[in-house]
Amino acid sequence: MWRIAVVWLSLLLAAPSQAQDLIRLARIADIPDQYVGGEMLRAVYAKLNIKLEFEDVPGKRALALSSAGEVDGEIQRIGTLSRDYPTLVQVTPAINYIEPAVFTTRLHFDVAGWDSIRDYSIGIVRGVGSSEAGTRGMARVTATTSLESMVKMLDADRFDVMITDLFSGLVAVRKLNLQARIYPLSPPLDRIHIYHYLHERHRALVPEVGKVIAQMEASGELATLREALVKQILSAP
Repeated sequence: MWRIAVVWLSLLLAAPSQAQDLIRLARIADIPDQYVGGEMLRAVYAKLNIKLEFEDVPGKRALALSSAGEVDGEIQRIGTLSRDYPTLVQVTPAINYIEPAVFTTRLHFDVAGWDSIRDYSIGIVRGVGSSEAGTRGMARVTATTSLESMVKMLDADRFDVMITDLFSGLVAVRKLNLQARIYPLSPPLDRIHIYHYLHERHRALVPEVGKVIAQMEASGELATLREALVKQILSAP
């Protein structure tokens, strides 16, 4: 796990000292943006005097656990998730955003949306909804078990490009010391707003969490927190 300063500490100190309720959320393992989203939500829930814990699992396993109610929800997923997993209730407004991007070892072209990668062999992480939706119907897509394994497969020329959110991809490539070989193309494929989800048994909590997210968005707290978390992770040794 990345070591970062706890920039939301003041929010926790502002919460009452009484015993906290607990919410456990599925977190896709080894995806930096999931970590950022989780810390943003930790600050949100602190304002409701609710403690968060995370279950780090692969993407598909996360959805299995959360939709079955074995954990209390998902940190952040694309906006259409409830269509396929009706037991997961979307919290609005969006908690975060991702920018799916194309990473490669040898290609150079201007990215012009998802269709511009259709003719290449593509790596994605299984269970990441934005990547699965964006590449649906494309002929040569390989779903990997994790971001790190996907980076290693791209380095081994197992496919032409890999797709992941720009921030997470930069962190993963640097972690494996492959910056000299693997690079992102510009611009990102998209900017996608992503939403927090709670299992339907917590339906009554959804508007309360949404209200805090809206307040923090309006005040600029949410954007400031995200910027600080991203900056600290990207600058960590």
